[in-house]
Amino acid sequence: MRVQTRCPPDAKRWPETKIIRKFKATTISNHNLSVAENLLNRDFFSAEPNQAWVADITYIWTNEGWLYLAVVIDLFSRAVVGWSMSEGMTRSLVIDAFILAAKRRNPPPGLIHHSDRGSQYASADFQRLLAKFGTVCSMSRKANCWDNAVSESFFALLKRALVFHNGYLTRAEARQSIFNYIERFYNRKRIHSSLGYGTPYEVDQQQLAA
Repeated sequence: MRVQTRCPPDAKRWPETKIIRKFKATTISNHNLSVAENLLNRDFFSAEPNQAWVADITYIWTNEGWLYLAVVIDLFSRAVVGWSMSEGMTRSLVIDAFILAAKRRNPPPGLIHHSDRGSQYASADFQRLLAKFGTVCSMSRKANCWDNAVSESFFALLKRALVFHNGYLTRAEARQSIFNYIERFYNRKRIHSSLGYGTPYEVDQQQLAA
């Protein structure tokens, strides 16, 4: 059940000014690994928690070099249920994000996990992890960012609201900043019009109380 609350006039918002920054590709789809069918098919609505999660990777520049961020988002409440950060864009990055989400949510078998066709998600290790939890793999079509629009939208918001306003000296500084944004602001305080102007936390709590 969606929470239906009015948008509070004093709702806190992070600034969302767009500034152009360095570009780095995060999807390595030129591989010989098996890819999954696009089961989600741009249906970004879930009636209940833990029916469909979307996952993706982005990058943040620091004076020490790149920091990569992987997230897992529940389509029911748009909550970031799992995340991981690393200086390398490896399969461990996405594995750690999924494990955190699974520990927090204990998803039932049949959950759809949707991502791009990147080698990290197509890797044998990650596919075995999904199979262990009875999770069904879904992947976007090649070079089609709209097939994973929810995660793309989250990353765009993160960068407008936070990353582009900070010149991170170290990866540790970036990690703490991004942790605070996800766990203390986005999940608990950022309202969504698609959630009836509720927050991910409010939507999840109302469902648990139903």
